[in-house]
Amino acid sequence: MKQALHLKIGQQLTMTPQLQQAIRLLQLSTLDLQQEIQEALESNPMLDVSEDDNTPDAPSNEQENIESHQSAAADELEKKTSAEQDFDDSPAAEDNWNESIPEELSTDSNWEDTYQSSTPTLSKDDLDSFESNDTAEETLQDHLHWQLNLTPMSDLDRLIATNIIDGINPDGYLTVPLEEIHEHFLEQNSEDNEEVELDEIEAVLHRLQQFDPAGIACRDLSECLAIQLRQLPSDTQWRAEAIKVVNQYIKLLGTHDYRQLMRKTRLKEPQLQQVIQLIQSLNPKPGASISQTAAEYVIPDVLVTKQRGVWTVNLNPEVSPKLRINSGYAGLVKRADNSSDNTYLKNHLQEARWFIKSLQSRNETLLKVSNEIVKRQSGFLDHGEEGMKPMVLHDIAEAVEMHESTISRVTTQKFMHTPRGIFELKYFFSSHVSTATGGAASSTAIRALIKKMVAAENTAKPLSDNKIAQFLDEQGFKVARRTIAKYREAMGIPPSNERKRLV
Repeated sequence: MKQALHLKIGQQLTMTPQLQQAIRLLQLSTLDLQQEIQEALESNPMLDVSEDDNTPDAPSNEQENIESHQSAAADELEKKTSAEQDFDDSPAAEDNWNESIPEELSTDSNWEDTYQSSTPTLSKDDLDSFESNDTAEETLQDHLHWQLNLTPMSDLDRLIATNIIDGINPDGYLTVPLEEIHEHFLEQNSEDNEEVELDEIEAVLHRLQQFDPAGIACRDLSECLAIQLRQLPSDTQWRAEAIKVVNQYIKLLGTHDYRQLMRKTRLKEPQLQQVIQLIQSLNPKPGASISQTAAEYVIPDVLVTKQRGVWTVNLNPEVSPKLRINSGYAGLVKRADNSSDNTYLKNHLQEARWFIKSLQSRNETLLKVSNEIVKRQSGFLDHGEEGMKPMVLHDIAEAVEMHESTISRVTTQKFMHTPRGIFELKYFFSSHVSTATGGAASSTAIRALIKKMVAAENTAKPLSDNKIAQFLDEQGFKVARRTIAKYREAMGIPPSNERKRLV
């Protein structure tokens, strides 16, 4: 095969380090971006935080600044040292120190009567503030162990109780069978330890079930509700009937088969309503009241406000600090010098410029995309979810003249603060549903209508998916029954047979 040279003209996208950095910063969330900026400030001496835009830059001659600071610091240190030496060598200081200590103290005197204690006295408000600063969260196991320490028990029963508490999940249910706990003690049994019977473990379990919160250490929902009912006062109305229902007919209650339930319990409908009301006042997850998860806060990237009747979009100034090039260190760069120090400064100066440019590109792209979203979804901002319009990534990409992958990176893990709440930018994108007039409606608006219908339905005769589809068709929305079921399940709304209520 003969070798030859050919000229070819073409275009291709080269993933330069600058482009890779810009793409990476574009897809970072707010917290990740703040961490990235902090790491850049710590590793690059050329980057500096601009606290005030009106603050003048540092002088170009950084060496003079360093020498002046060093000279001032040396003078200050010399003055401080000489002052300390003068004080130590001064006889007046020694006399004052000696005069402050009496030669003799009476035997019945207190140290606080002569000298003021250096330890400040804590008031009740100070103690309360210390307690409020304790951010350690109490777990359910901690709460149960605290009660166990206050309960008189033998060493063996306390050991059994500890094993039971370790098997309780955050909802308050015992997930480990008593037989496994019994086998564990049999395996650990030796000649010095007495053998543990299964009845002893169950007796300790009943003692733990009297702990707070009510219904703790239960093995199923029926036992959880029964424990709470038994701890109510004996004169509580419908208490006995409620215990009978949760012990024997919990499945009928779960399937809302009220006719069968009334026949089994021999209760009339008004009486069964009172029993169900009492059961609904109980807590099916008693442990959740103790082991609460910490609240997670979202920092919005953009802020949307209405000014003079027009929706405006601004970047959140608290998301990232304003960065600038440290002019003092930049002035040390000498282009004619090829030393290692100068090369080090040049490289960091170029990296700092790339980083600042990538941040500016990220902010401009985010602001441009957010403005287009607000322009298209102004109906949602004015009227709520029912005013949401169908919109996909291609619509925004075409409007701002960018690729869909760029729009996807911009809208992922970015949040917008609006008068209606904080939403992720992805929330404003939804598929379309055909209307009777040939137009299109957003699936988010359809979900809002379904949720509104279910909230206003008669609980004795809840709406089926077919009935909801008929109502939507009357309003001009062509939605199939299976689509209604999909939207309903996505919103966590149970089917009609499970939504049926007597009360």
